[in-house]
Amino acid sequence: MIYLIMFACYGSHLHGDELGSLGRKPVPASLLIAADTKRVLSERQWMDQPAYSMSGRQREAVLSALVERCSDRGWNLRAAHVRSHHLHLIVDGDAQPGRILNDLKSSASRCLNRLGLDGDVRRHWARHGSTRRLFDQQNVSDAIRYVVDQQGAPMSVFEAVEK
Repeated sequence: MIYLIMFACYGSHLHGDELGSLGRKPVPASLLIAADTKRVLSERQWMDQPAYSMSGRQREAVLSALVERCSDRGWNLRAAHVRSHHLHLIVDGDAQPGRILNDLKSSASRCLNRLGLDGDVRRHWARHGSTRRLFDQQNVSDAIRYVVDQQGAPMSVFEAVEK
């Protein structure tokens, strides 16, 4: 199965922020939760650390760790874009999507911990993440273009060479 996977840095994308967000139940993207300053302030009060953001060095290290982890697991990483506050990946793997997501988040955290820039108890990632199955080649192609080309100015990007 091929999945579009996304996860965000801790505190960087709160429910109710101006970017919009989805509720916990699957809904069409057109049903974004409207911006709500009070909700954002409420969520910030529950945060026990400042929002996390990755530097260029951290993004490159995380990208390398994700490429390596996918290879070790036998998953085909089709594309990845690690940005300062979140990342997107297209992964073709024979595991449940939640397992792939959690495995990649753990690998990225271990990589950041090895860099030693954040202290011992730093939260890097928001809880959960998004896994969306891509059902056909057109979905996969569109998702790759979205990940690689439509995230703003390129940061740390990987795109597999198709054979």
